[in-house]
Amino acid sequence: MSDVNPKKKLEQLGKKIVDDIIGGKSPKVDVPIRALSNVKFNEKTKTLELGNKSSERAFFNVGHVKKFSQTIEVAKVSHQLLTLDKHASLRDVFYMAKRTLPGTDTNLVDEQTESDKAIEDLEVISDLSREQLNINADKKGSVVGNVVIEDMGDAIDWSKLGSGGWSIPSNVEDIKIKKVNADFVLYMEKAAVWERLNEDKFWKKYNCILVASAGQTTRGIRRLLQRFYEEFKLPIYVLCDGDIYGIYIYSVIKYGSISLAHAAERLTIPSVRYLGITMDDIEKYDLKKHFIKLRENDYDRIKQVSEYDWFKDNKAWQRQFKMMKTYNAKVEIQSLSSKGISFISDVYLPEKIKNKEFLD
Repeated sequence: MSDVNPKKKLEQLGKKIVDDIIGGKSPKVDVPIRALSNVKFNEKTKTLELGNKSSERAFFNVGHVKKFSQTIEVAKVSHQLLTLDKHASLRDVFYMAKRTLPGTDTNLVDEQTESDKAIEDLEVISDLSREQLNINADKKGSVVGNVVIEDMGDAIDWSKLGSGGWSIPSNVEDIKIKKVNADFVLYMEKAAVWERLNEDKFWKKYNCILVASAGQTTRGIRRLLQRFYEEFKLPIYVLCDGDIYGIYIYSVIKYGSISLAHAAERLTIPSVRYLGITMDDIEKYDLKKHFIKLRENDYDRIKQVSEYDWFKDNKAWQRQFKMMKTYNAKVEIQSLSSKGISFISDVYLPEKIKNKEFLD
């Protein structure tokens, strides 16, 4: 990917559209379909892959013209950024693209979700990552550990950044990881849990790297986790709430996501393992008093996830799904604090890691 010239690829896309216009044809692009119907699970690599189905978007088709124009607009914005050697956030791109079309009452984009989807479409059309297009997402993660990196010429020691840790950027490709002293990486979905473990200096006691997001993982976090595995062979453990949404977060890190199947190669870690919270932890650590009753949408999501190809034949995970429904409940990581504010640091995690109580 390092030999790819993103600016040139965008210019080729633009040239094709201009050639269509000069030739009297309706300008069009073929966009690979990013949906479960066009995603397959590769049993060999244990990752999701985008299939061959695509949909045509033509400028002279009333039903297509807006999305076509949005995609071309974000391509223009990206080309400008690449020309200037500058980066912009997803929010910046939204505002750069937002305007009322001359002679109409129609805005090119009304909501950021529209420009975000157009950027993802541009990724699959051009076979370029968002980061290669010089477009970044917001920072939504923190990390701490015995690691030294170089970022834009600055040496940064993650072990000396106090209570906040290092804020993980959207693009971690150009960050040089100079020194790593760790036995494993522990990822968690909740910043509050990361703060507890950081204050307890769990990463020092157990020689690990702590990584957190705020809910679903960002691409920057997923790529950083992948780099720790690929470049330093560190085991990656996932700690999430004991519910179907936590399991899905684990699934995305391990196998990839349906909407980003086109980026699975640079984001997934098939060797990652789920540490907790599991349904077995409920009995072992007496967490029933912290049950949160399942709702209808929880049951629908359990059914959907349990039928994914990468879960449907996994007996250990099918057992977890069945227990969720039997309990008719879910539990959050913070329920462990009822056993003591540092129970998670002093007892829960050390026990589970020592006994290798992982789900794969």
